[in-house]
Amino acid sequence: MEIKNRKAQHEYFFRQSFEAGIVLDGAEVKSIREGNANLNDAYCYFRDGELYIRNFHIAPFKQAAGWSVHDPLRERKLLLKKNELKKLRHRVDEKGMTIVPYRMYLSERGLIKMEIVLGEGKKAYDKRETIRAKDNRREMERMDKGKL
Repeated sequence: MEIKNRKAQHEYFFRQSFEAGIVLDGAEVKSIREGNANLNDAYCYFRDGELYIRNFHIAPFKQAAGWSVHDPLRERKLLLKKNELKKLRHRVDEKGMTIVPYRMYLSERGLIKMEIVLGEGKKAYDKRETIRAKDNRREMERMDKGKL
């Protein structure tokens, strides 16, 4: 099970990544394990010295009872060590740096983890350069396949 924010690599230069836990309800965990989550519009922010994620959509679990139905877009707390939070807070205060939720996955211990990335926003010409490099790499792979 892996859920990615594929748009993030196009929009940001990744500078550093962190592994964070996430506070979830039971029905949310079951829904994520089924793959019913979306990171595309999600973003991270600090509040009272803690890191939260907002606009992270988790679809309601179909078999959930009435009392365990959750709000799909509620804000959720991310769990990091204090020194990691301090480092992130300091870097985010710099111009142009932001925290991007990039990937959610199941750890070896069966816990749901989120990879958050410290990113720097790309300019339009950077995005064009990235697309050009990707097209060139794809063309080279096609040529290599043709030689075999």
